[in-house]
Amino acid sequence: MNIVLMGLPGAGKGTQADKIVEKYAIPHISTGDMFRAAIKEGTELGLQAKSFMDQGALVPDEVTIGIVRERLAKSDCEKGFLLDGFPRTVPQAEALDSILADLGKAIEHTLNIQVEKDELIARLSGRRICKTCGASYHLIFNPPAEEGKCDKDGGELYTRADDNPETVANRLEVNMKQAQPLLDFYEAKGVLTNIDGQQDINKVFADLDALLQSNRS
Repeated sequence: MNIVLMGLPGAGKGTQADKIVEKYAIPHISTGDMFRAAIKEGTELGLQAKSFMDQGALVPDEVTIGIVRERLAKSDCEKGFLLDGFPRTVPQAEALDSILADLGKAIEHTLNIQVEKDELIARLSGRRICKTCGASYHLIFNPPAEEGKCDKDGGELYTRADDNPETVANRLEVNMKQAQPLLDFYEAKGVLTNIDGQQDINKVFADLDALLQSNRS
């Protein structure tokens, strides 16, 4: 079962990825994990990636795609995989198709977890941090006992600059524009399914699971 998982920041991708990986015993492959593994193993491509990362530069597509090729050829991917964070562009998606064709495989599912923008802003901008000890809270999911104060030491809670609603909204807008061509690409291939991510976490997974079960060969 070869899956690409998509969704905007705050949609709950990480939570659902963990549940899919546990249920179906396939590896969860993220770009960051691939880079770290290649660097740790000291592969030629890993060292190339490290040289760009050390300079704070983006790793070029040809290096990233080479690392993806090496990762998907490993034995733990024989029964499938869950890709998270790759591909990010249509050219990367086309390169992925080419890699998988060489391996006699193809993407079977592109799962896009959909959440309304206002809800995402509420989720992402609700975080509060204690100025004293750094403890993290969330106004919706993990609120402090007393508003504005840390449960642990009574320290003042503040909003990080990148959690500001306006900053979050701008970040989401950029992500939406980047994601749309990729969603169109997979929709044209007939493998895209949109999942309602505003439901309870377990209901979201139930919907994902039902889809994957119904399409198992």
